[in-house]
Formats: sequence, structure tokens, C-alpha cells
Amino acid sequence: MVRQRPKPPFSEDALQRAVFRVLRPLVRLCLASGLNYVAFSALMRRLFIDVAEKDFALPDKQQTDSRISLLTGIHRKDVSRLRESSLSVDSLPAPASRTSRIVARWLADPRCCDETGVPKALPRVSSNGEFSFENLVGEVTKDLHARAVLDEWLDRGLAVLDENDHVQLRVDSLVSSADTQTRQHYFTRNLHDHAAAAVENMLAEVPPFFERAVHYNNISDALAKRLEAAGREEAMSMLLRLNRMANQALETDAGGDHRWIAGVYMFQAEDDQPTSRLGTAEADE
Repeated sequence: MVRQRPKPPFSEDALQRAVFRVLRPLVRLCLASGLNYVAFSALMRRLFIDVAEKDFALPDKQQTDSRISLLTGIHRKDVSRLRESSLSVDSLPAPASRTSRIVARWLADPRCCDETGVPKALPRVSSNGEFSFENLVGEVTKDLHARAVLDEWLDRGLAVLDENDHVQLRVDSLVSSADTQTRQHYFTRNLHDHAAAAVENMLAEVPPFFERAVHYNNISDALAKRLEAAGREEAMSMLLRLNRMANQALETDAGGDHRWIAGVYMFQAEDDQPTSRLGTAEADE
């Protein structure tokens, strides 16, 4: 039986308008980082070939230069030349540092936090059988000394050492003090995964991934900021609960080749497409 390609979820004209809006923030980032149109178009040419080759191959048939040219609109000679070269950029920046793993354990392990995920102050070193910062670092990695980790965290403002020689995690400083490499990692991974989920939801008959938002238009700056603050608090509470659940489940999980991610985003700005104030609260899927 011949496999039928799913019906396109967008007309070409509608998709162009959607992509124009979706790519606008990325183009802003490109220009701010010195990546001009010539370099961007060369990257897109190589990416179109890569996606056509890997995601649109026919069953039991070799993906030829001619078919990729037909799918992408790129000249067959260019397809042949570019397929022989590798992508000039990594698919994902270097993984986030072990700091993230230590923090994740601190926010999930019952010895390090309360039932809501609020981190406890940990003794710097173990005494009287108490679970310490030294124990925490030692359980996550054997490659780093706890004192070296603490010195780095104190310097970056991720933690403070109180008068009782207890280490206190500064959750509010985790994002603001993240180094450039870590921010690049999370930017690339999070944006890719959100886009991948949204695309799958558009292509599938039954959307497989949870993707919803609540939004209001034509509201005051004060209300936008109030909702932003409340949203941050609610989102952080949810992420802490999920982190705790995952961390505890790892103890009995058999392991495998799957990965899972849950993220939350919030955004506020002056509305560039004002609409009626009525009926503007929606749950998107």
C-alpha cells in the first residue's frame, strides 16, 4: 500500500505569513550577532537539504539528489555538492555544566529541600550525620571538589555562606548568573523542542503534545506586570514539583533511550496587533 503524505496544514501563502512572523525574533538575533542574510541563506540551503534527506525519504528507496532537488527547489548540482559536506555548526551547543545537575538535585532531594521544592540551607561539610553540601556535590559528580564548586558559586552569586557555615542556594540568581555557553545551550534546546512539539501538533491528526497558552490583549502595563509575576511564581512551583517527581523516579527507572522536557514561557509587550478587548482570554492548543 502506498503511504500517503499528510495533508499540508497550511496553504503556501498562509505558511509564508506564519513563518515571516515566527522567524522575526530569530532574524533580530542574527543581526544582533553579526550573521547577515548571505550567511543565513547559505545555512538555510544546507538545512533544507538535510531535512529533505533525513525526514522525507521514501520507504526502501535511496534518497537521490534529484528528489531532494525536487523537494527543496535547490539546483541538483548544489544538492550534490552540499550533501558531501557536513554542517558547519554544531546541532546543539555544549551541554550545560554540572552546576545544573547539582542544582536540580538540590531542588528535588528530600534531604536538600522541603516538600514544595524550596531548598534548605546545607552544612558546608558533614557533621553529626547531617547531609551536607559536600555530600550533595559528591553524589552528583566525582570529578569536582565541593570546595571548588562552592568557591565558584560564591563568586557568581549562586550561593551564600551564612554565619553557621551553611550554604544557601540563591534560586533567583540561577538564570541571571548563567554563563554564555549555558544560556546558548538552553536557548537552542528549549526553542527547538517547543517548535518541534508545535510542528508535530500541526502535522498530526491528533495533536500528540501538550501546548497551550492563556493570553489577554488590550490590558494595562500594571496588569501585565502583575500577571507576569504571578505566572513566574506558578510556573516555578510546577517545575519544582516535576523536578522532584523525576528525580525520585530515577532511583527505580530501568533507563532507556527516551528524553522528556517540560518548559514554560511568558512574554509581555506592547500589542502590535490590537484586537477587541472582549473574548481575548483563550486556552490555545
